[in-house]
Amino acid sequence: MNRIALFLPNWIGDVVMATPAIRAVRASFPRAELVAVCKPYVADVLAGAPWFADTVFADKRGPRAQRFLAVVSKLRAKKPDAAVLFSNSFRVAALARLGGARRVVGYSRYLRGWLLTDKLHAKGTPSPIIDDYNRLAVALGAPGTDHKMELFTTPADEVAADAVFARFGLDRYSRVVLLNPGAAFGAAKHWPTEHFAQLARALTAKYGCAALVLCGPAERTLARAIAEGSRSPNVFALADNALSLGLTKALVKRADLLVTTDSGPRHFAAAFDRPVVALFGPTHIEWTETYFAKEICLQVKVPCGPCQRRVCPLGHHRCMRELTPESVLAACERLLRGEVRRVA
Repeated sequence: MNRIALFLPNWIGDVVMATPAIRAVRASFPRAELVAVCKPYVADVLAGAPWFADTVFADKRGPRAQRFLAVVSKLRAKKPDAAVLFSNSFRVAALARLGGARRVVGYSRYLRGWLLTDKLHAKGTPSPIIDDYNRLAVALGAPGTDHKMELFTTPADEVAADAVFARFGLDRYSRVVLLNPGAAFGAAKHWPTEHFAQLARALTAKYGCAALVLCGPAERTLARAIAEGSRSPNVFALADNALSLGLTKALVKRADLLVTTDSGPRHFAAAFDRPVVALFGPTHIEWTETYFAKEICLQVKVPCGPCQRRVCPLGHHRCMRELTPESVLAACERLLRGEVRRVA
């Protein structure tokens, strides 16, 4: 095959979980040109990666150059021999087919089976998405899959991280712990602000470490509230910095530990082999199992969960409120001591 179009997932964390499959395709077809087809906001996740020769932006809400007919035209000009669909939408399958791909590999969902040449069927019970993505690579003809997620940073990312370390004097600390309170999925994934603040205060007091609160553009106020609520001079917020996915990647790459909700940066930690405590509430851990030995996933079992809802339908948010700072601190201490879990 001369050219393979990879239609990437639409969520940051899912893109990271697709990297083992992408790497397997790259290794199995070393002479093929790989083209990433993705929404613009996830492109920076793979910035610095050596896998792709080109990127085509596809976003039905974006400018005309990123909409359906324009993307079809761009793909036809590239003449892809095959397309691998990490996204399950009907629209993506139609783009691949009309874009001229002779082989279209994907899961037969949402009435799109007739558009696929290589149909796979998803398992009915919660199962790791990373395994589903690897099955796509195998179906294409790339059998050498594994579970090792991988990301890269650019020189600009590292310069931005240097500036953050200099601004807060983080090099003077023996350890730097990152706190990531964000959850693009919805409010139901949010761990209470006061819990994050209490954890930050306990960690910095016990270990003499620094704690840096990460945030996205919509979470600046949240990050400030955690830092201020900690009442610790060793807790800092990224709220007043220029923000980017590249900066977040570079900071996670340098961290001694990441404490995070079930959101994209959780997977950055595994990709850079950094210890991570992941806080789960309304979502199934099984969907996003990554087999990463330096990760501890915490979840309180409640009768109404996991509900997979963006906002708590009962209004009490017990699954996250009852996940105590003390239990999270204990998990942090295990990882800071170097303990890892067994991975099958």
